Amino acid sequence: MRCIIENTPIALANPKDYDSRAEIMWASTIAHNGILGTGRVEDWGSHKLGHELGAVYGVAHGASLAVIFPAWMKYVYKYNIKRFVQFSSRVWGIDPCFGTDEEVALKGIGSLIKFFREIGLPVTLKELGITDDRFAEMAEKELQWGPIGNFIKLGKEDIINIFEIAK
Repeated sequence: MRCIIENTPIALANPKDYDSRAEIMWASTIAHNGILGTGRVEDWGSHKLGHELGAVYGVAHGASLAVIFPAWMKYVYKYNIKRFVQFSSRVWGIDPCFGTDEEVALKGIGSLIKFFREIGLPVTLKELGITDDRFAEMAEKELQWGPIGNFIKLGKEDIINIFEIAK
C-alpha cells in the first residue's frame, strides 16, 4: 500500500514514468497473486460487494472498491481494532500514542479516503450516481451462496449497512 501511495501521484502526473508504473504493477501483482494471503485467512467480502456494483450499475471495479472498501472498514473496524490501528500506523504513519485506538483507526480510514480523493477516485455511491433503491436486491444476490467475508461474516443487514455508509 505504501508503494501505491508513493507511486500513484507520480504516475498520474507523468504517465510515461516507467519506474512509477512498474512499481504499481509489481505491487498489484503481489497483492493479487495470493502471496500476501499465505498463512492467513483472507477476506474478499468488500470485493464481492464491488463486483455487485459492477454487475448492477456497470461501475469499474477499482472505482467500486474505492467506495466500498473504506465503508467496509468503517463497519468492521471494531471487531479487531488493533488491526486497524496497525494499518493507520504502518501505512499512514499515524502515531498510535496520540489518541484512542478508535481515533487512530478512524484517522487511518480517513487517510485512505483522502488519498483516493487526491488521485481522482470516487469515494461515495452518490459520486457514482447510485441511490439506495437496490441495496437489498444486491445484498440478496450476493448472499445466494451464504454469508460473505471472513473478518466477519456479512449477512443481508450488514451488506445494506455497508452500502448505507458508502452513500
